[in-house]
Amino acid sequence: MESSNPVFKKGYAAMGNPGSIANRPEPTTEELNELYNSPAASSTRTGRMTIDDVVTRTSILFIVLVVTGAFAWRSNLSMGVALGAMIGAMVLGMVLTFSQKVRPGFAIAYAALEGLALGTISSVYESRYPGIVSQAVIGTIAAFAGILFAYKNKKIRVTPKFTRIMSGAMIGYMIVAFGSLIASFAGVGHGLGFYGVSGIGLLLCVGGVGIAAFFLVMDFDQITKMIAAGAPHEESWRAGFGLMVTVVWLYLEILRLLSVLRDSNN
Repeated sequence: MESSNPVFKKGYAAMGNPGSIANRPEPTTEELNELYNSPAASSTRTGRMTIDDVVTRTSILFIVLVVTGAFAWRSNLSMGVALGAMIGAMVLGMVLTFSQKVRPGFAIAYAALEGLALGTISSVYESRYPGIVSQAVIGTIAAFAGILFAYKNKKIRVTPKFTRIMSGAMIGYMIVAFGSLIASFAGVGHGLGFYGVSGIGLLLCVGGVGIAAFFLVMDFDQITKMIAAGAPHEESWRAGFGLMVTVVWLYLEILRLLSVLRDSNN
C-alpha cells in the first residue's frame, strides 16, 4: 500500500522496489515499540534510515521553521512577503516531492520560506484574535502526540480501505474548500478563515483538522514501513519534509477552526 502523500511515493521509487513496502505485513505492537524505543543502529554504519535519522532531520527542519517564523513575527512583515514566501515554498515543495534525488538543502530552504509565511500569517491572526496562536500551537502538539500514541499502540490501523476513505475525504474537502474560497472573493465568505461562521463553515474547519490529523497516521505508517524495508538513510530528509508538510497543514487548519469559533461567539 503506497502512501497518499506524494513525498513518500518518491521515497519508494528511490528504493527501486516500491512493491516491497506495499506488500509488507503491518507491523505488530511489539515491533512498533521496539522500533520507537530501542537504540537505533547507526545509519552511517548500516546505510539504512533509522528512527533517530527521521527525528533528527525533522527536528532540524522545524528549528529552521521556528527561527524564521519568529523573525517574521517580530518584523511585522507584510502579507505580500508571506505570499512571496508561500509561492517560493510551493515551488521548492514541488521539486522536493517529485525529485528522485533527496535534496537536503532544498528541504531546509523550504522550511525557512514556510517559516516566513507562517510567522506572518500567525501574526495577522494574533492581532485579530489575541492568544489564538498559542492555542493553535498547543492544539497541534497535542494532536501530534495523541495520533503518534494511538498509532504506536495500534488504536488506529492503516488499511487499504482507510487510505481510500481518507484520500476520498481529502479530495471532497479540497473541492468544497475551494468553492468556499471562491465564494469569499465574491463577498459571501467571512473572516480570515474564508469559511465563515455558518454551519458549513464550522463543519469544513472540523473536517480539515480531522483529515490532516489522520494523514499524520499514514505518514507514521509509511515511515515505519520504509525503515523496516531498509530505505537509504538519506531518505530521512524526505520523511522529515513530508511530516513537516502535514504538521504545518494541521496547524493552519486548527488556526482556522479557532478563528471561526471565536467569530461565532461574537
